[in-house]
Amino acid sequence: MINEHFSQLKQRYKELLTASAQPDTLQDIELYQKTVMEMKELEEPIAIWNKYEDVQDSLNQAKELLTDPMMSELAQEEIDTLSVEEEMLIQQLREYMIPQDPDDKRNVIIEIRPGAGGDEAGLFGAMLLRMYMRYADRQGYEVELTSVTDNAVGGIKEAVFTIKGSGAFSRMKFESGVHRVQRVPVTESQGRIHTSTATVAVLPEMDEVDADIDPADLRIDVYRASGHGGQHVNTTDSAVRITHLPTGLVVTSQNEKSQLKNKASAMKVLASRLYDLRRSERDESYAAQRRGQLGTGDRSERIRTYNFPQGRVSDHRINLTLYRIDDIMDGDLDELIDALTIAYKALQANEL
Repeated sequence: MINEHFSQLKQRYKELLTASAQPDTLQDIELYQKTVMEMKELEEPIAIWNKYEDVQDSLNQAKELLTDPMMSELAQEEIDTLSVEEEMLIQQLREYMIPQDPDDKRNVIIEIRPGAGGDEAGLFGAMLLRMYMRYADRQGYEVELTSVTDNAVGGIKEAVFTIKGSGAFSRMKFESGVHRVQRVPVTESQGRIHTSTATVAVLPEMDEVDADIDPADLRIDVYRASGHGGQHVNTTDSAVRITHLPTGLVVTSQNEKSQLKNKASAMKVLASRLYDLRRSERDESYAAQRRGQLGTGDRSERIRTYNFPQGRVSDHRINLTLYRIDDIMDGDLDELIDALTIAYKALQANEL
């Protein structure tokens, strides 16, 4: 299976190399860029495959020397070393055989809603919002708020926002689920630790055409914005609420001054929710296989605990605990995200 897969990749690379030198390709800038980009994506896996073939050749040569009394000991040492390298290369090759998630390069829509814990849960939701916005800033991504509803104590009732940048969804997709916080609230006079939760939903950003939305299935209402939004709040009917009648999904957008922009923003969120709903239904059998391993990505599943008194953040899916909660809450998420990505790829590679 591995031989066939990488033989096809090498053949594809040769075809692209030939095509890249053709006059028609050279004259079509878009086609040329697409060809070069695909070639670049193939270079690394092909290089690893070539190295794997070299190791195979060396192993075969070393095995032939085992029958020579003068060389057998050295040959066995060589075989032991090469076998370790062979196993490492096979693991890398398996990861390259994993089908790429077609949504990985998309922008990402994130929704945060407080769970158990009352006002403290709302404050925790606001902390998660800041954490993700700080992470996006560190990555050079753009953040666009769709709807943020405040509570009375400085927390949030709900936050919906988009992170825009190449690969944003691939970096954020493992954040879906229930996040739990353990800390002593400012209002707690006895110093007791309270536990609160917030739910995070992560969706690849979609357009109407991706979700195949029928305009006849929509009810669109406009109203005056409240909460975040600046001077236009409560002055014009700029906020938009869209209801998808067949599913009952409701989306609001109120952070733009323009009703038209709010409608466009709400439609993207609706399209993403519908796409996520249909994808979840389609992938239910696969999700069942993953359950209890890395996790399903289901937003009802508790994925992480932020314990402030102990200064730790624990991701329950991969049993990873980091004792630098301040850095993480300030958006330094790379170590967590990298570990989750590696675990997910290893799981998929093993399933091959």
